[in-house]
Amino acid sequence: MHAHWKKRLLLLDLPWQVGVMMTIAALILFVCSSVRHQLFQSTALDLGYFDQAIYLISQGLPPIVSFWGYHVMGGHADWIIYGIAGFYKLYPSVYWLFAIQALSLAGGALPSWHLARQAGLEVSQATAIALVYLLYPLVFNLNLFDFHPEVIALPLLLWAVWAARGNRVGWFTLCVVMILGCRDALSITVAAMGLWLITFERKTMCGAIALCLGTAWFLIVTQVVIPHFRPDGVESVARYSYLGNSLFEIVANLFLKPNLILGKIFSLEILVYLVFLFIPIAWGLSVRQLLPLIPAVPTLVINSLSDLSLQRDLLHQYSLPALPFLLLATIGSLAADQAWLKKPRWIVLWSFIAFLALAKYGFFGEKYLTRLDSWQATREAINLVRASEATAVSRQPILTTSYIAPHLTHRPVLDYTKLIAPPTRLDRFHYVLLNLQDPGWASSPELAQTVLQQAQTDPMFRLEYQRDRVYLFINQSVSINGS
Repeated sequence: MHAHWKKRLLLLDLPWQVGVMMTIAALILFVCSSVRHQLFQSTALDLGYFDQAIYLISQGLPPIVSFWGYHVMGGHADWIIYGIAGFYKLYPSVYWLFAIQALSLAGGALPSWHLARQAGLEVSQATAIALVYLLYPLVFNLNLFDFHPEVIALPLLLWAVWAARGNRVGWFTLCVVMILGCRDALSITVAAMGLWLITFERKTMCGAIALCLGTAWFLIVTQVVIPHFRPDGVESVARYSYLGNSLFEIVANLFLKPNLILGKIFSLEILVYLVFLFIPIAWGLSVRQLLPLIPAVPTLVINSLSDLSLQRDLLHQYSLPALPFLLLATIGSLAADQAWLKKPRWIVLWSFIAFLALAKYGFFGEKYLTRLDSWQATREAINLVRASEATAVSRQPILTTSYIAPHLTHRPVLDYTKLIAPPTRLDRFHYVLLNLQDPGWASSPELAQTVLQQAQTDPMFRLEYQRDRVYLFINQSVSINGS
């Protein structure tokens, strides 16, 4: 590394090796998510969802996700995306999201290192902890699952604990406020962190701030914000319907009807989930150093009780709030000389083996190559749409598939073919872009064929492009400027 940057990192009390690791990790994550997107493996949910909302915000338009039907704040009240929209004002591109996600995920290594040093670990051990974080399989896997604003909260949670332990109340409060803007459910994690700080860390001021802000935001977001933008209320409540029909009924039944949850918690599926979650850091777990896991308990309970199995794996974002506290538990064990492994090289080796076993890098050699047969045709069809809109005043409505959608979301109206709400009218769309070879997630070959027949028999639509079972139709009754 250049001597100038080595000097700057030393001024930050950070070994240059950690800076290099973070830089390499960020580049790898950015390249991986970008390549996945170019291979048409990203989807309308969730990349297209956030890309369209952020684009509309940057254009001064209401951020109503057209294929979902509601204002984006009716989802998870993640107001942090209003800040991200500033980048879209400079240049609207989905790659901002990939860059932000990569930098956030890789950036968690920095507070991890500082937390280790704050706990009294040697520089070599702290550097190993930073690498343990970067090699944790969820960090790599989550980066491959489109985009989620809560990745921004991952380093912030670590910085918040560092600030609390250092009595930096201002910085702690700033971190907490930003965390709350990344996802509604993080309010529960913040409140639990507050209880832990008050009870076990003896950080009363920071703990009280987290407890009050977390609890207040949970009530505001679930009872005011989300119902205002989505009258049906909190969408994820449906995943716990066996516990009740409303949020407060579900919470009440957790205590009043424990028999409903015991069978869920004490099951093989939950055991496997916890094993996968803990294996990458099992070398550093000690029964006497498990208190930092207290803020992770709500996340683990919520995931365990859900009917959605995706909440119990290392592929999706649902376990993200638990990661900082898993790491804190290992730091505490290592600082107390109670970890199973203490030498940095063995710690890194364990983490590397866990990464090889659980990270989904193999997707690039198998799963992500499934659409290569129609890749060129799909790319050409998308370029035709973009070329026709190059001089347009506004971008026109389009109906396409779930995996083509994220490449065309910079418009007010976009929908994708889905079985739960098959399109009954095509005349509201200016473009219809289909791939009969791969109809996409939530669709079927039969639905794609039905839509194709509708477009072929509708005199308003002209077949503009056809190759490798990829079809692009243009509505001739609507000009490109919408007149």
